[in-house]
Amino acid sequence: MEATPAGPRRFRQLPRREVLGYTVPVATTRMARLLGLALLDAADAAEGLLIPDCRSVHTVGMRFELDLLLLDEEGNVVELRRSVPPGHRVRCPAASSVLELPSL
Repeated sequence: MEATPAGPRRFRQLPRREVLGYTVPVATTRMARLLGLALLDAADAAEGLLIPDCRSVHTVGMRFELDLLLLDEEGNVVELRRSVPPGHRVRCPAASSVLELPSL
């Protein structure tokens, strides 16, 4: 995927929102929700992705580890998972959205 200042091509048409100091695209399409940051290089995914109405994510197809911030309805972090490797699933029943970020 080609990156631009606005992020990867597949995120260009997505709305953006500020969450916890990050301005990120919001996964509002089925494809954006399904893929998340999968198949991107870490540099192309650096801005992250917010997945609303989500309690569970997978890291299948990831090329790097993720930091996952699982958020409640008010946007507060209810769980933080750092350095989640490719090929895993993370679930948090208390979450209402997930902020995916490349692990630092």
